[in-house]
Amino acid sequence: MLAPFRGIRYARDRVSGIANVTSPPYDVISDGILEDLRAADAHNVVRLILPGVGPDADRAAAGLLREWLSAGVLIRDQTPALYLYEQADQAAPWVQRGLVTLVRLGSPEVAGILPHEGVMPGLVADRRALMAATQANLEPIFLIYDSSDVGPGAAGLADGTATAIIDRIAAQRAPLVAIATEDGVSHRLWRLDDPAELAAIAADLGGRRALIADGHHRYAAYMDLQAEMRASGRGAGPWDYGLAFLVESDAYPPRLGPIHRVLPGLAPDRAAELAKAAFTVQDLPATGGLAGALECLAAAGRDGTAFLLAGASGFCLLSHPDPMQITASMPAGASVQWRSLDAAVLQQLLMGRLWGITDSERDVLIAHDSADAVRTAASTGATAVICNPPSFEAVIQIAAQGERVPRKSTSFGPKPRTGLVLRTF
Repeated sequence: MLAPFRGIRYARDRVSGIANVTSPPYDVISDGILEDLRAADAHNVVRLILPGVGPDADRAAAGLLREWLSAGVLIRDQTPALYLYEQADQAAPWVQRGLVTLVRLGSPEVAGILPHEGVMPGLVADRRALMAATQANLEPIFLIYDSSDVGPGAAGLADGTATAIIDRIAAQRAPLVAIATEDGVSHRLWRLDDPAELAAIAADLGGRRALIADGHHRYAAYMDLQAEMRASGRGAGPWDYGLAFLVESDAYPPRLGPIHRVLPGLAPDRAAELAKAAFTVQDLPATGGLAGALECLAAAGRDGTAFLLAGASGFCLLSHPDPMQITASMPAGASVQWRSLDAAVLQQLLMGRLWGITDSERDVLIAHDSADAVRTAASTGATAVICNPPSFEAVIQIAAQGERVPRKSTSFGPKPRTGLVLRTF
């Protein structure tokens, strides 16, 4: 179920520019990018979504949010609405449009929201604590849905689909916000409050299922906070809904990228030697650099599971894993589709069986950018594991079966920009 809400947006005349106060999602911001964002404007949203560490950090973010609302830096819309959000890159070119909305929380059977990825309890607790302190959803999760997947209660309107409505609005109406960010992407935002349009959108989307493309830890935090409020006797309330960006995957196919690992306690030479017990290991020439190594990885991945090991000593390619050892390393009850995922082979066979490393926030670091992962590994003596992207079809199939891929296995994009619309309780 969707619900309009009174969005909170930056006041143009109180900041140096709307682009200067927005940011990428919290979990893809490196230290260098964080400092650049903080320097862009004293009111950049990273000061809310990444307030620092320590017992007072979340309270400080809550105080800052109240201060910005009181001072008029952030303004609340007077009436509830949905928000049409468009991202575009004319150089690529690509366009993605969807709705920023509230979605009702619940089990996949009740709410129709399907997680596909595992989470780490510490990261969930971090996001839940920030939500509880600020009493806000500061950035949306990213949901995608298939237009042919009409669940119970969905009208399936032929000419009044949500995508048709938002495409018409984008073509005919002036946006509230139009900015370009440093990555070359343009962002436009419209406010939708026409009752007929809202009713048509609700009729089309009300009974559909949606896959969580990005934001599993935030969604788990939504659910934890809801459970906490109900357990305290608070009953129904704003914690029964969460902020989301909802996109039709048929009209705007998502891009699915890889996520890489950095292992601080494992030297690259040792990693390669241990991997020989189950993989073909090939040293790659240094002359090709990272670009050449990534080409080798992509080519090997077309024939099956493959990984690139990187560190101070260069690159080596892992390919053709032993099928018997894959089978022996997998958990009981896992489906054939789950067992065939590169992420499952990485977690169960390579890290678990061969390297003796249990996936954890401390021992296994995450990197969305391969160059960042290689630089980190080379400068610290660690091993970077560079991966190929998973198949979109495999992820959908696994989620529909009720399974979840290992945490941080998928990177759906384009990710929504944080700071264009916030929501408080």
